[in-house]
Amino acid sequence: MTSRRAAWRWARVAVAGATLAILVWRLGTGPFIDGLHAVDGGALAAASGLAVLTTVCCAWRWRIVARGLGVELRPATAVAAYYRSLFLNVTLPGGVVGDIHRGISHGRDTSDVVRGLRAVALERSAGQVVQIALTVAVLLVVPSPVRATMPLVAVALLAAAAAVALAARRQPAAPSRWARLRSAVARDLRDGLLAARAWPAIALTSALVVAGHVATFLIAARTAGTTAPPSQMLPLALLVLLAGALPNLGGWGPREGVTAWAFAAAGLGASSGVATAVVYGVMVFVASLPGAAVLVAAWLRRSRPAPRRPHPAGLGVGAADA
Repeated sequence: MTSRRAAWRWARVAVAGATLAILVWRLGTGPFIDGLHAVDGGALAAASGLAVLTTVCCAWRWRIVARGLGVELRPATAVAAYYRSLFLNVTLPGGVVGDIHRGISHGRDTSDVVRGLRAVALERSAGQVVQIALTVAVLLVVPSPVRATMPLVAVALLAAAAAVALAARRQPAAPSRWARLRSAVARDLRDGLLAARAWPAIALTSALVVAGHVATFLIAARTAGTTAPPSQMLPLALLVLLAGALPNLGGWGPREGVTAWAFAAAGLGASSGVATAVVYGVMVFVASLPGAAVLVAAWLRRSRPAPRRPHPAGLGVGAADA
């Protein structure tokens, strides 16, 4: 099992690396260099400001889900931990290392690592579901390179959702490991996501996060020199954001590949797409840097020597040691 997981991890890294290699082979290094040169202070400041909004919303969503599972999170702690996870996600291969670290850290703080990981998995899944729903809704009505296939995608997603709902309602003939797992997942969904006090806030925060990421991408496209109107860029941005969930190398790989394809299909040029993706990647990295400060602060706290306990009153050091 361990070797299989390691093989899958390396396969994901290889696919992301191969995507970048193919882009360099087909387009050269020019679009990557152009993207780096296009980045300016205004774009970085805008990305950092939008990241505050999206990170606070993500932390709020995490607190709601965690509370539904019976654990609490202080707002400041949640925001700091989320910034830390974002920084790890955009600097380490895979794109999920930060989330795993966040779940384990929260679980250790609450003496329940499994529950901490479950809360993070549910929180991220909720965000992805809302993002997919918004993306499909927009792509159904707005012209895009994939508009012709979107009705089939929408039907497939509805069928998948119906199948999951039926599987959750089906009563097993006899207790089994699968039945216990399904029961636990259904309980987490009911308490953490679908409770009346939870799902409206989860949907709202997730929608705001998507809006913040889309705005960041639109700024990146403008910074890279793309002059297409926002109405044309919106569906492309949503497609690229979905690609960001694929296995990657610190955020790089599938994002650049999908952006190049989407821009080319929209008549904007693959090179412009790659340059936009590079600008976006730099903006996201800079916006995540507060997470590095959180990591450094935590390391400094751990490296401090523990304070020495005072000796009992009336006893000297020698007497105490005796």
